[in-house]
Amino acid sequence: MSRKVKIILPSILAMILLVAAVKPPTDRYFEILKNLDIFATLFKEVNTHYVDEVNPTTLMQSGIDEMLETLDPYTNYIAADDIESYRMMTTGEYSGIGAVVERKDGISTIVMPYEGFAAHEAGLRAGDEIHAINGIPLEGKTQEEVRYLMKGQSNSAITLTVKRFGQKEMFDVDVKREKIAVDSVPYAGMVSDDIGYVRLTSFTQNVGRSVGIKLLDLMEQGAEKIILDLRGNPGGLLHEAVNVSNVFVEKGKKIVTQKGKVRANDWTYKTLNDPVDPEIPVVVLTDNGSASASEIVSGVMQDYDRGVLIGRKTFGKGLVQIERPLSYDAVVKITTAKYYTPTGRCIQAIDYSNRNEDGSVGKIPDSLKNEFYTLNGRKVFDGGGIDPDVEVEKLEFAPITKRLMNDDHIFYYATEYFYKNEGMNPSSPDEIRLTDAEYEDFKKWLSGRDFDYVTRVEKETKNLINIAKEEKKYKQLKSYFDNLEQATKHNKERDLETFKEEIVMLLEQEIAGRYFYERGIIESTFGKDPDVQAAIAVLNDPAKYKSILNPN
Repeated sequence: MSRKVKIILPSILAMILLVAAVKPPTDRYFEILKNLDIFATLFKEVNTHYVDEVNPTTLMQSGIDEMLETLDPYTNYIAADDIESYRMMTTGEYSGIGAVVERKDGISTIVMPYEGFAAHEAGLRAGDEIHAINGIPLEGKTQEEVRYLMKGQSNSAITLTVKRFGQKEMFDVDVKREKIAVDSVPYAGMVSDDIGYVRLTSFTQNVGRSVGIKLLDLMEQGAEKIILDLRGNPGGLLHEAVNVSNVFVEKGKKIVTQKGKVRANDWTYKTLNDPVDPEIPVVVLTDNGSASASEIVSGVMQDYDRGVLIGRKTFGKGLVQIERPLSYDAVVKITTAKYYTPTGRCIQAIDYSNRNEDGSVGKIPDSLKNEFYTLNGRKVFDGGGIDPDVEVEKLEFAPITKRLMNDDHIFYYATEYFYKNEGMNPSSPDEIRLTDAEYEDFKKWLSGRDFDYVTRVEKETKNLINIAKEEKKYKQLKSYFDNLEQATKHNKERDLETFKEEIVMLLEQEIAGRYFYERGIIESTFGKDPDVQAAIAVLNDPAKYKSILNPN
């Protein structure tokens, strides 16, 4: 038997003895002991007798993952090797070069250097291809292997061999790794003379303090109203949701309550500090990607009628997780409770405790949702995320636009545009506007690339034809299907004109990122973002803003 198995089996047996020692021999705990014993003996027999060599760690990891998958998506096992990545998600800190690196056409490519950090200071740019790290070629390496080579102690040197657009020869760039603190507030600026905008992407350590500082700075610039953008924010630290709420809500206010099976996990969190400004008009932008801590803040702003929610319904993740240490420096993250907003609403949308016979889960039905009332008496509901006060239709891109993005054609064109217009020196992202002639150049450029797509209508037509063939009705309907296929067949040239506006918007956004980095990408969309425009309209109409929050 391998040494790893010899270590793992005693650990399991010790667990069995521990359960037996701390709990009386009830039927429930007899079942636990019995199944742990079965698992240990099964693990031993498979490792001993299976026809091929078995990796005990991989086998155990698979067993743990499958077991936890029957609970909910947020109860996770984190192996010791993955702890660093996990901590980076919660703190926003890591040691590296300060750039987003992704695989594009099989090559590790810099997508965005963080302004002011090592990669940016070393002169690396979006579109630069990394072909070797410290002399080690990256061809054939997995993304995980590339990440491993990138990692290292702060202040340690790393040499990247880079290929840049327009240059025949590769060159080396020496970068010193540093501690990178990814700002969860990547942008705070003015969208008009008196409206400030704050983008919050995650709830990492100290983000509440950061939002407060950014708000004060915007107020000094003349902001009398604020847009807080929580779209796509998956959440993070619970206490930071309290701190962000505290920026706008008075001291001593109840923010969130958590309730679980074990009483020790029941807590009520209140604001502890004086707010930065408890009266400044606020619009909170939400969508289906706003989850967990984002929903706590959204629920607080709505329950206290402190701000207007604009956008779309939030995700509906109202579950609380705690970390518990395991042997060998591993960690398990366990769902222990549910979140409740100040009015008592549970925002959890999916009922993982009651699964269907096939193991699937469903959303809480409308018939089981309960009514609650905000401070001003507005009716709100639980069981499925936070509904916006003003709903804005989601901006859906056409199939051709999605394919242009997913196949990186927009990314590559922006890179070429940047280098072919080196004399261009815009002072702000607003100045980056593609002319009709430049869009025609883009279409010509695209014609030389391998590019095609399939629309949903084409897919559904194909499915219908297959069904007709299975049911032996295709021959009699063939002429109908021929006409349908012809009518639904996409036309690339026509679609490039039909959906020109949204394609141009994405091209301008990507090009703006080349000159102004993340700030440029965000600012370039303000004028064409329906959520931001709806927020500006509400904030510029005090009577409407007031009537939404106090309709009585």
